Amino acid sequence: MARPASSHSSCSGCDLCLLACPVWRQTRDIRLTPHGRAKALQYGATAADIAASVSSCTLCGSCEPACPEEIPLVDLILELRRQNPLAAMPAAPATAAASSGTTLLLPDPALRSDDERLRRVAGLLAATIASDDGSEIGLALEAGAAIPPARLAGFLEGVGSARRVVVAGGLLLRRLREWLPGMKVQGLGEALSSLPAVRSKLRPRDLYVIEPRAFHHDHARLVGHYDGLRATLGLEMNLDLQRLAVATTASSAQRGFGLPALDAEDQARWILEGRDIERVVVEDAHDCAVFAAVTDRPVVHVGDL
Repeated sequence: MARPASSHSSCSGCDLCLLACPVWRQTRDIRLTPHGRAKALQYGATAADIAASVSSCTLCGSCEPACPEEIPLVDLILELRRQNPLAAMPAAPATAAASSGTTLLLPDPALRSDDERLRRVAGLLAATIASDDGSEIGLALEAGAAIPPARLAGFLEGVGSARRVVVAGGLLLRRLREWLPGMKVQGLGEALSSLPAVRSKLRPRDLYVIEPRAFHHDHARLVGHYDGLRATLGLEMNLDLQRLAVATTASSAQRGFGLPALDAEDQARWILEGRDIERVVVEDAHDCAVFAAVTDRPVVHVGDL
């Protein structure tokens, strides 16, 4: 029998969600954590009452695999934001034209901003770069903004013609798997790190930084993928003792919404602490500048290997 969906009412207050939460690490404010939100809601608080807590979440997803009650904590944050949006739906960006193909690449703004890297990643994946990458839909999801049905339908129609979709944005990936059941949808990090041409370029003294949103959404399966990569190549990774990916939070959109943001460089220093490495390899293009600012080791995107 399928387990019924859990909600904030299922929270027992065990605090395991705090162990990998970047907001808790930097603020030590229980009100801004999954535990704090759950307890407030259990006692009758509304989305508006806990707006500061809801807006502070970076949506890294590390709390979800840690939760023994299997509460869908990211989905619940997104629902709270829909009740009290952080921003309006942004305008659709202008995008480059694409040719036909069976694998479709949906870059996020950070990946699309580097045309050379984008072309190289598409070549590695033998993928077509989507003319409509849905980047403003990803931002709308993060903000809790309403997405016009016609806009969503048009986007899904274009994406649905592919055989496989590779998504740079972990939050958009989460929703695409719901919107397009049966479609093969992969995160960019998993897709690239599965390629022999990429794996052959990784070194034993690399620190490989997993993009947390896609990883935590599919944690039970992807732990095996990355454990295999680590065991085969001897890499270090940004995994804690719970096998949760420590996030820099560089890709979270708080700054874009005019909200207080966590210190991504502080998170990167914490990830680097005590490690004897020669190079940092990142899956999330947002992390390139963050690590470059705090280490003298080379920092490369996995698509640039």
